[in-house]
Amino acid sequence: MNMKNFIIIALLMSPLMSLAQEMDFTIWSKLANVEYEKSEDEYGEVYIPDFSDEIEKMADTEIVLAGYIMPFEGMFSPKHIFLSSLPSAACYFCGSGGPESVAEVYLDEPIEFTNEIVQIKGILKLNATDYNQMMYILDEAKMID
Repeated sequence: MNMKNFIIIALLMSPLMSLAQEMDFTIWSKLANVEYEKSEDEYGEVYIPDFSDEIEKMADTEIVLAGYIMPFEGMFSPKHIFLSSLPSAACYFCGSGGPESVAEVYLDEPIEFTNEIVQIKGILKLNATDYNQMMYILDEAKMID
């Protein structure tokens, strides 16, 4: 790549880089520290999350997650969303992320969908048994500026 192209790309990326620096993604790296135990249920083989001690210590405490609201056609609810640490093209449902990269969020107040990175504050609940929900749940959540 020549220097001119590098400068153009750097200038185009700088607003995105400054936004990402303002948002704190460190909690996601902690939530990624999960192992899985193979088990079976009436439907066959399942993988049950085995949360690290660090994750267990965060359970039932208020945390802030920065991420992307996952768009699901016909499923977006202003008070019940899925938040991913990855953009939709790479998220758990659409791309390369794992289940540890998504949280199910129950908001106290409705929000509007956006493609921008958002920050959500809520009480972290861990779920290792209900397959109808994500393993990370933010309850009593609020979008913060």
